[in-house]
Amino acid sequence: VHVVESGGGLVQVGGSLRLSCAASGTTANIADMGWYRQAPGKERELVALEVVSSGTTNYAEAVQGRFAISRDGAKNTMYLQMNSLKPEDTAIYYCKVGVASGVGRTYVRSNYWGQGTQVTVSS
Repeated sequence: VHVVESGGGLVQVGGSLRLSCAASGTTANIADMGWYRQAPGKERELVALEVVSSGTTNYAEAVQGRFAISRDGAKNTMYLQMNSLKPEDTAIYYCKVGVASGVGRTYVRSNYWGQGTQVTVSS
């Protein structure tokens, strides 16, 4: 599975950006898709995630009410709409695609990451 993010850039405080994540390759068994971010000197953290089978979404508390994920299943593309951006949202944003196949002893779970896209929020 090949994962490519796009849409990052420089934005002022209070502005908006929309990130895109496109998955290609063997995408038939995508279990979840999500966004993570890593700020300088910090560990990578979850921003938002969607479980494909149930549509269940999970957001980090820091972005609740400001960010929203959506997914186009036909295109294997996920979007992250980011509104009311703050300087602390500055980070490299990564898309992760989780793929699962098999059951029981044959169950295999793999995660695929994109190269990341920089989001910078200036004050």
